[in-house]
Amino acid sequence: MKNKIAFILLFFVLTGYAQHGRKVFGKDPLINLENFDKQRVYWGYFLGFNIYDYKFDYKKNAADINVDRTTGFSVGLVGDLKIMEYINIRFEPGLFYTQRNLTYSNFTRDVDSQRKVSATYIHFPLLLKFSSARTGNIRPYLLAGISRTLNLSSNSSSQDDNSQQKFRVKNWTKNYELGFGIDLYLEYFKFSPSIRGVFGMDDELIRDNDPNSPWTGNVKSMSTRAILVNFTFH
Repeated sequence: MKNKIAFILLFFVLTGYAQHGRKVFGKDPLINLENFDKQRVYWGYFLGFNIYDYKFDYKKNAADINVDRTTGFSVGLVGDLKIMEYINIRFEPGLFYTQRNLTYSNFTRDVDSQRKVSATYIHFPLLLKFSSARTGNIRPYLLAGISRTLNLSSNSSSQDDNSQQKFRVKNWTKNYELGFGIDLYLEYFKFSPSIRGVFGMDDELIRDNDPNSPWTGNVKSMSTRAILVNFTFH
């Protein structure tokens, strides 16, 4: 995780020097897209990657359910509405692919102890963007907001449960989100890398039919935690 974050920060810095030899940083940068932020509404798209996790709370002390996180892919659209000089409203619907691998330590057979939880999310975040004053071709910003997520791979309608190797979660969840990013004004477009945390507010787990199930019986709640890294182009 630390290596990935370091790579992202390094990418932010190197991008500033890469626009056809023009200065983005420095005392006297060549100002790009000088009137871009005067627009009331503008559009864009993003590509990125995501790292999803689950936060478990338990009814009583027992062995934790281990979550092995993987890196997924994200793609989506961006709509931005300026409401004040330094405040914008953003809508960023996107498609997110990810997988979490769960391991239960109280089993000896892999078929019982391992659960692959693949997910295809349609994510609907509504965010407030708080920007600083622009300095040359750089404008840092903060993001905060709420979101709703539809999991197309939830297995919520299945009558089978973990005793038949079916791990089930709810279709819809709601979240709050916090993050930061940098607007980089290049010669022909604005490039905005950002990092955002997603914090689920719902218990997403569908319990097994047996209330004493070794897979779900001791789980008080299970909610999403995620890191989203987006590269947005306007």
